[in-house]
Amino acid sequence: MKVAIGGTFDPLHDGHKKLLRTVFELSDGGEIVIGVTSDTMARASRNREVLPYVVRAENIRRYMHEEYGVNVRTEELNDRYGVTLDEDFDCIVISPETYTVALKINELRKERGKQPTKIVKVGHMKAANGKIISSTRIKAGEIDEHGLLLNEK
Repeated sequence: MKVAIGGTFDPLHDGHKKLLRTVFELSDGGEIVIGVTSDTMARASRNREVLPYVVRAENIRRYMHEEYGVNVRTEELNDRYGVTLDEDFDCIVISPETYTVALKINELRKERGKQPTKIVKVGHMKAANGKIISSTRIKAGEIDEHGLLLNEK
């Protein structure tokens, strides 16, 4: 199967790893395409610094190769849809907050005469305090990439 996922992936945390494990399992030896937000897009949507695109994309490729023994294709995302409007995928893996983006992708695909892509929503990973693991919380020093509390508030 050909599977897509997208994100900023900075830092790469256990929530991302849960999504990526799902991508790997669904691909069943097929193609994995990971959209990684461009520097411009990543910095415009966040009030924090992010690693450069080339570093984030390499970190994802390295993680997938080391963890699952697969080579993945990364694509730079300059918008919310990336290659999902033009290429056919068996499914797209998303987190709860990006579900509406996946619905929009399918709407735009339909307008282009393409078949919809199956949407696979993966729930959030929870930190030790029951709140979601997020890059924002990690960058703020609240938790580490595994969800362990660093600065309880």
